[in-house]
Amino acid sequence: MNKILIANRGEIAVRIIRACKEMNIKTVAVYSEADKDALHTRLADEAICIGPAPSNRSYLNIKNIIEAAYITRADSIHPGFGFLSENSQFASICKESNIKFIGPTSEVIDLLGNKSNSKEMMKKAGVPVIPGSDGSVKNIDDALKIAEKIGYPVMLKASAGGGGKGIRIINNFEELEANFNLVKQEAKNAFNDDEIYIEKFIKNPRHVEIQILADEYGNVIHLGERDCSIQRKHQKVIEETPSTAIDDRLRNKMGESAVRAAKTAGYTSCGTVEFLVDSDKNYYFMEMNTRIQVEHPITEMRTGIDIVKEQIKIAAGEKLKFKQKDIIFKGHSIECRINAENPSKNFAPCPGKITGLNLPGGNGVRIDSAIYDGYTIPPYYDSMIAKIIVFGNNRNEAIAKMKRALEELVIDGIETNRDFLFDIIRNPDFIRGNFDTSFIDKNM
Repeated sequence: MNKILIANRGEIAVRIIRACKEMNIKTVAVYSEADKDALHTRLADEAICIGPAPSNRSYLNIKNIIEAAYITRADSIHPGFGFLSENSQFASICKESNIKFIGPTSEVIDLLGNKSNSKEMMKKAGVPVIPGSDGSVKNIDDALKIAEKIGYPVMLKASAGGGGKGIRIINNFEELEANFNLVKQEAKNAFNDDEIYIEKFIKNPRHVEIQILADEYGNVIHLGERDCSIQRKHQKVIEETPSTAIDDRLRNKMGESAVRAAKTAGYTSCGTVEFLVDSDKNYYFMEMNTRIQVEHPITEMRTGIDIVKEQIKIAAGEKLKFKQKDIIFKGHSIECRINAENPSKNFAPCPGKITGLNLPGGNGVRIDSAIYDGYTIPPYYDSMIAKIIVFGNNRNEAIAKMKRALEELVIDGIETNRDFLFDIIRNPDFIRGNFDTSFIDKNM
């Protein structure tokens, strides 16, 4: 690969550009009119505008992005996360345009993007799945029969869903009758696909995901787990590794299941297999994310492996240099997502100009961000503006470093969720590792 176009913005675009620079690969930043002063446009070797501020006219505009790659003679495209990263049509068009898509094939994205189909595939591969429908549910009569069989509460979920959208918890048959068509319509509106499926609702689970790397020669390894249970409305807020919810025996079983899942799907690139772990330490496949994850840095901190660089090497046709026995896990790492939002006003987004900035530092502290003093955060995109990642020899040390880092963080001119994160980090139940996906609802 000689030149990579990064079809994204913000901190992940900066992250990818940095990896490319260290690999002596030229980079192209794309930007909307609202992002003309963004940091990623300054760090890349070239920058090209791809449209107006709205995402559908810029960062989701496949035609403009492909044209930008042609104009700049980029031979590869890295989609980052969000936007077009899990869009099989985009991956397919890249291939047709003789541009390398840095990620899995369009066929695999399609296969794993449909949650009900991927669940069926995992069942056949012997990966534990949550009890529920065999594929999508076509009508309310079938839905009622399935719910009666597996027992309430159940969840109605969009087959093409993601990001916490198209999900509804159903406690009885009256709620199922009242919500079935509503969820189908929500799925249609959000994903242009009204297929939905049913699965047993696992009450207050832990959300534990496994990072995998898979090359084009059938080699697959895992890089351990990340606990993503601290969530608000199905959106991750704080992640850590290792998880306090599982022991080494379960950790190894989940890692083996994740590798088996990737091999069954014919997966290549980096990816994440997400599981729910119940109070009895049973684990269930939830979905597989076919892209780099927001929380990938904590895995890098524990393993010393640069996941973005490995992703690029795999796309370039290189074999994995690691076997499972080569992966050594050290210490403990935690990530906090810094969002431009106001927790006291129902987490309303708070775009605006940064008038003062101090980012924390010191041993074991990493900041992934694209903000700078004087930067104006546009109102058109996701509210995440930075990630604080810390590494300690053990969990207590990592928590102490995160407390210190949050105390040092200053972002003037806008509201952020810094204090909200600080309240979580110093909560006694969080410190004891006594939490699940309902933690924020119960405690904050």
